[in-house]
Amino acid sequence: QVQPVESGGGLVQAGVSLRLSCAASGRTFDGYTIGWFRQAPGKEREFVAALVWSVDISYVADSVKGRFTISRDNAKNTVYLQMNSLKSEDTAVYYCAVKTGTILTRGYNYWGQGTQVTVSS
Repeated sequence: QVQPVESGGGLVQAGVSLRLSCAASGRTFDGYTIGWFRQAPGKEREFVAALVWSVDISYVADSVKGRFTISRDNAKNTVYLQMNSLKSEDTAVYYCAVKTGTILTRGYNYWGQGTQVTVSS
C-alpha cells in the first residue's frame, strides 16, 4: 500500500507560481500512476494532471495546459505539480492520488489529505 502526502500550498497573488509536492509514504511510486486533482468550494472534483512513474510519461488537462506541468524526482521519490501564472480560478484544495494502470483521469485508489491553494486577485 502506498500513501501519498501533499505539500506546498499557500496563499499567493495572481500571476505568481507555486510548486506542489507529492511524496510517497509506505513504499515507492514504482509501478504506479500518480495524479493531481483539485476541488473548489461548491464544485465537483476536477482532474488536473497525471504521471506514469515507470515510463516518466505525463499528461495535463486542457484546462491548465500551458500553465501547469507535472514531473518527478526519482531520487526523492516525489512528484511535483508546477503551477505558473496562477489565476483566482485556480483556487481549490489540490489532492494527490495514486493508482495502478494507465487510465490517467479516473480510478485512483489512494488519496492524500489535500493542500489548499488560494489565489488572490
